[in-house]
Amino acid sequence: MDQHAPRGGLDDGDHLPGSRGEHVLQLLFATRDRARRFYERQVTDRLTPRMKEFVGRQEMVFVGTADASGNCDTTFRAGPPGFVRVLDDTTLAYPEFRGNGVLASLGNIMENPHLSLLFVDFFEELVGLHVNGSATIVTAYDAARRHGLADEDMTAPGRRAERWVRVEVEEAYIHCSKHIPLLTRQERGGRHGARRRPAGEDHFGVGRLEERPVEREREKAGKPAG
Repeated sequence: MDQHAPRGGLDDGDHLPGSRGEHVLQLLFATRDRARRFYERQVTDRLTPRMKEFVGRQEMVFVGTADASGNCDTTFRAGPPGFVRVLDDTTLAYPEFRGNGVLASLGNIMENPHLSLLFVDFFEELVGLHVNGSATIVTAYDAARRHGLADEDMTAPGRRAERWVRVEVEEAYIHCSKHIPLLTRQERGGRHGARRRPAGEDHFGVGRLEERPVEREREKAGKPAG
């Protein structure tokens, strides 16, 4: 459990997982005993058989990364059950497909390999699984050659993985079900799916809010934009 080791915890020599910050707050807010019980009973440095089975059934995962300066980004990945592959007790891999070209998560991994995954079962068990570890970007060729990760229905039908992210597990632990909502699956294109999207996929109106400086100047001058 080395995820936070470089920062140094206040663990009284017990080598508890977690950061120095969380240990300080546990002392300040008198939650140390409760936290210790959680560390001892729920936190592990590898995937248990039940964790591996759980990951193999999930259709989505939230991915957290940060750059070298600590600027964070959280993204969402989804696919058929098992699109995140369990390679062994301490290794996971998930595919990266063609997207908007920004490559924010991969760019962060280039600077800072620490990565967090959050799997949540909203449909059956109402429980989540945190997996923290160190990430490496792997080409599709190397993923196929070294790990047998070829494109197939298990990955995402009709989509080709451009590369993979391999995650070396450093700690894994439960996210309790207390506030996880129960959701139901619906076919895409249902009563909400037919809603027309804004032109250019500008769903949140950013393009309309932040007009180009040239267009604003033309409007001020009473000239038509464009």
